[in-house]
Amino acid sequence: MRYISTRGQAPALNFEDVLLAGLASDGGLYVPENLPRFTVEEIASWAGLPYHELAFRVMRPFVAGSIADADFKRILEETYGVFAHQAVAPLTQLGANEWVLELFQGPTLAFKDFALQLLGRLLDHVLAKRNERVVIMGATSGDTGSAAIEGCKACDNVDIFIMHPHNRVSEVQRRQMTTILGDNIHNIAIEGNFDDCQEMVKASFADQGFLKGTRLVAVNSINWARIMAQIVYYFHAALQLGAPHRSVAFSVPTGNFGDIFAGYLARNMGLPINQLIVATNRNDILHRFMSGNRYDKDTLHPSLSPSMDIMVSSNFERLLFDLHGRNGAAVSALMDEFKATGKLSVEDDRWTEARRLFDSLAVDDEQTCATIAEVHGQTGYLLDPHTAIGVKAARECRRSLALPMVVLGTAHPVKFPEAVEKAGIAAVPQLPPHLADLFQREERCSVLPNDLKAVQDFVSQHGNRGKPL
Repeated sequence: MRYISTRGQAPALNFEDVLLAGLASDGGLYVPENLPRFTVEEIASWAGLPYHELAFRVMRPFVAGSIADADFKRILEETYGVFAHQAVAPLTQLGANEWVLELFQGPTLAFKDFALQLLGRLLDHVLAKRNERVVIMGATSGDTGSAAIEGCKACDNVDIFIMHPHNRVSEVQRRQMTTILGDNIHNIAIEGNFDDCQEMVKASFADQGFLKGTRLVAVNSINWARIMAQIVYYFHAALQLGAPHRSVAFSVPTGNFGDIFAGYLARNMGLPINQLIVATNRNDILHRFMSGNRYDKDTLHPSLSPSMDIMVSSNFERLLFDLHGRNGAAVSALMDEFKATGKLSVEDDRWTEARRLFDSLAVDDEQTCATIAEVHGQTGYLLDPHTAIGVKAARECRRSLALPMVVLGTAHPVKFPEAVEKAGIAAVPQLPPHLADLFQREERCSVLPNDLKAVQDFVSQHGNRGKPL
């Protein structure tokens, strides 16, 4: 399997090199040169497989030529063996043909564990083989950081630097990052918003001279391995609900477009997905595009669903690449225009093509709390605010009541007690046993200004397990 850049100017790479590259050298994002496609018979034969075995069958083509089958099977079994539920991603029924796919059964109680538990093990495998050391530099709006640290903390050849917006993540989210102590783990609170953090990561990838010879690796969803791992649970859910002999619809809480893009790829690989709903909060750049062909930067607003407090959705470029017939030059021109003006639209026929599959809804905090209260009152089931947005969007945008509607349950409600309280629910959820003492644990974090040089100097001074690079 070879991978190409969405902007068409970077060299094609194999999986191992893409894993370590993150962003392409031309500023684009890597995608498979040719997407594997499975037959109805192949997909049907996977019904009932344990999650790690299904993951092997779905992802094997993406790592072909880079990781031996026996090694990949072992890595996957270890990855999904740490999840709390035997089903790994269980389905819970909320209503008639309406389901929540619980993606919060991993160590950090968020869907990011599916990809980042795998990414850490893949990095360990590849870096040990190459006898190489790298620096992970990531930005998080809440959940990616803790999942990345948890997934990579034991990696011998990795130094981890995770930036989050200062005072803009929930306390549980922050503590899940800052209480994991290690010489190779560095949490940075940036006096800015998530997009500021993300821009600094991108700028650092574009010019890595401050690392003095070490290379950067991405853990954000710009890293192809993240997207690859997320494709699996679409197959997992759909198979349980009658696929491939029955179509399925999904509602996906999304800010950076990575999770829903994985669903788009699952469909293109042969899974019969009838509809994908972009569910977002008042930071609604994706909804504005899907509903009106306007991908315009706007003011970022803090919300009760902080993991979606994102103004620019990095993975959207991967969809633009497909909508433009995989023309890298066209995408590069579009992204240059967006960088210069903060605005982007596509030709009507390309937008119409996207709308054949995608619908969208923006849900504000008041509607989010109302949905949490409504579902809890009807069923006793407690939603986190991101999943509540997914449920609201599913109910508003659903095209067919005859097809199963799966809402991706992206996080455990214990991570967002403020939203639960504002929804009028007195019984605050409890942390699971492995996190029961989270509020008593020592924290370690450095607050830095919203300044690229300050961040890069910090990374240079604290890499190599606390020694200057």
